[in-house]
Amino acid sequence: MVTSFAYFGYELPINERLHLIKQAGFDGAMLWWSDDFENTNYRGVPALARKIGLYVENIHTPFERINNLWLDNLEGSTLTDNFLRMVDECAQYDIPTMVVHLSSGDKPPAFNELGLNRIKSVVEKAEACDINIAFENLRRIEHLEYILDNVDSPHAGFCYDSGHQHCHTFHVDLLSKYGSRLMALHLHDNAGYISGANDEDQHLLPYDGTIDWAIVMKKIAQSGYTGPVALESLNRGYNNLPPEEFLGLAFERAKRLESLL
Repeated sequence: MVTSFAYFGYELPINERLHLIKQAGFDGAMLWWSDDFENTNYRGVPALARKIGLYVENIHTPFERINNLWLDNLEGSTLTDNFLRMVDECAQYDIPTMVVHLSSGDKPPAFNELGLNRIKSVVEKAEACDINIAFENLRRIEHLEYILDNVDSPHAGFCYDSGHQHCHTFHVDLLSKYGSRLMALHLHDNAGYISGANDEDQHLLPYDGTIDWAIVMKKIAQSGYTGPVALESLNRGYNNLPPEEFLGLAFERAKRLESLL
């Protein structure tokens, strides 16, 4: 099974994007769970996707102000309440997994017991609702390591983002370390670490950057992961391509990756 993020970089209505994803050949979609990305009725999108014939793989939760998760303030409490609500919504709309960021930027607050306990409360609710929480690797991975090392639950796992690892934390073998807890993939490419560059996280189509996909997919296969091959590529650098052509290329690359598993 191959899936695509519902927002692939073209400013189109959500129903048109989903139709194009289906027409390109993808089996499913990952949804953004918020009222931006030109989508003010996001709770209606799962039914729309299924009507079009797409499997709803997961939702990506909002990450604005996520650093407050680790701070003793109202924003941190509100973030926790929002995550708890989203677990309920995943159960209500039959969405198996929610992807969560744990920090933002190069200098997030230090991880601490307050943030850990907040996450534990969300995971406990996820266990009760049979929902998975997949924590994504970002610019800094200390918070991810802290949570995965201290939250022992079959409903708390890892969302592997190939692009983030390649350009931000290329020195850490996250798939070997947390592959056994892999619950979701965000596969995309880039040129790797470029000192001082602002566009390292390019979200290119696989094979248009410098990631060694044979190695990445071998490690994913060795992890025992059986979920979809999921692309999170955007049209950055493909501005002359109509969306149909971009998604056609994306589907070809996704199937190429799938053949390596």
